Amino acid sequence: MSVMFFEPLDLLRVLCGVWFIPHCVGKIRNIGPASQTFAKAGLYPPRGFVVSTIILEIVAGVGLAANFHAKFAAALAVIVLAGASFAVLKINGFHWRWQKQGPEYMLFWAVACVLSVSG
Repeated sequence: MSVMFFEPLDLLRVLCGVWFIPHCVGKIRNIGPASQTFAKAGLYPPRGFVVSTIILEIVAGVGLAANFHAKFAAALAVIVLAGASFAVLKINGFHWRWQKQGPEYMLFWAVACVLSVSG
């Protein structure tokens, strides 16, 4: 055990999982607009991609937060986040900074998911 009350990588893993909650809630509440975004990225059928993404995010998020098959959950998270990065690049072009809607946040989150289960 660390000097803290928890292991830092465990906290990172839980945070990586919990951060999927607002993404899922946003997609569930806004399936129509989310579908339009997926269509702009060229992902068809867009509604099917939205539903699939919601399911993958729930499985990845719960797995990471609960440490249940965490490496598999991290792999699912990386797939979702790589897809989101692809969509952002396809819609907005290559911009690295978040101010220009770049993919760096999703890529950082994907790396954090992998690192959190690598111990």
